[in-house]
Amino acid sequence: MLNIVLFGPPGSGKGTQSKLLEERFGLIHLSTGDVCREEIKKATPEGLEAKRLIDGGNFFPDQLAYRIVEKFIDSNSEAKGFVYDGMPRHVGQVPVFAEMLSKRNSKVDIVVELKVEEEELVQRLLKRGETSGRPDDSGRQVIEKRLRIYDDVTAPIAEDYKKAGVYFSVDAMGSMNEVLDRVSVLVEEQLSIKPVYAEVR
Repeated sequence: MLNIVLFGPPGSGKGTQSKLLEERFGLIHLSTGDVCREEIKKATPEGLEAKRLIDGGNFFPDQLAYRIVEKFIDSNSEAKGFVYDGMPRHVGQVPVFAEMLSKRNSKVDIVVELKVEEEELVQRLLKRGETSGRPDDSGRQVIEKRLRIYDDVTAPIAEDYKKAGVYFSVDAMGSMNEVLDRVSVLVEEQLSIKPVYAEVR
């Protein structure tokens, strides 16, 4: 089972690229947020616990998120592999994530960080905010605060994966398909896998 971790700042396109990699290589896109929202929608025991916490204004605990993710992985045990979008989110999650995979005789195969210039990120998020209605894309000040949080909380996970020799960065400036091609070449070279088909349009 292949395990690809894709991460980057808000607006870097990691959600989009994860979905495209899923299609190109026949993997499963595992968005932590989407999986947790689905559990809430289905009113599973984990989903009900999550809803209770969220409704009470509490943070979503790492332990619960991992229980939900483990459940998703185990329900797709025959998968060729996963593209993780949103996990690990901070340095403290890195060893927990590694242990979760190790229990399933697996490991992180490659970690790809999408690099985008800050002003481009701001403009992408402002544009998205015009149509999405998302409050966290509503203005430059809010967006810049989100980018600082990313720099302080999520970006440092790169150091752990650099030490492990599985970290790579990709220039994520340009069109969706240009970025996909760059990531795909890296994945093919490092993991010796071939695409299910060459292009996603």
